[in-house]
Amino acid sequence: MLKEMIGFGRSKARAQALNTALVQRARAPVFFRDLGVADTVDGRFDMVVAHAWLVLTWLNDLGQRELAQTLVDTIFTGFDEGVRELGVGDMGAGHRVKKIADAFYGRLNAYSSGNLAEAVLRNVYRGDLMRNSDAAVIANYLSGARKFLSQQNLSTEIDFGPLPNTHAP
Repeated sequence: MLKEMIGFGRSKARAQALNTALVQRARAPVFFRDLGVADTVDGRFDMVVAHAWLVLTWLNDLGQRELAQTLVDTIFTGFDEGVRELGVGDMGAGHRVKKIADAFYGRLNAYSSGNLAEAVLRNVYRGDLMRNSDAAVIANYLSGARKFLSQQNLSTEIDFGPLPNTHAP
């Protein structure tokens, strides 16, 4: 029992570190300043989910399902805290978090099962066809980050690789 508790503590600490890294990357100014992601609660949520998808896919590929679940729990603790910071009371927080969960899992599914640029356009840019090229840049970045992560193991610090290049010819 003590051995399991120690293992959980390490898993929880690792999940927290992964969450911190993915949130930090999701908040990189290039997404908002150069690629037109809305610098709003919704826009920041979308970038966190895109990066969570990268990390969760990586963890599942490594067979780290327990750590992946602990990461999801950590992410949702952050969402719950965020909803409460926005002034939503206990009664409304559960309802809001359920809506967030539906959006979270819907986006994970969209990124995993189809055209990534199309999923980014639909979710991050709410289908705004004027953002097609930005959606393609983000999709290309996500594909590259996924490959970059696949070459790493859990003993290293997480590295998503280079940020999107918005100055390409």
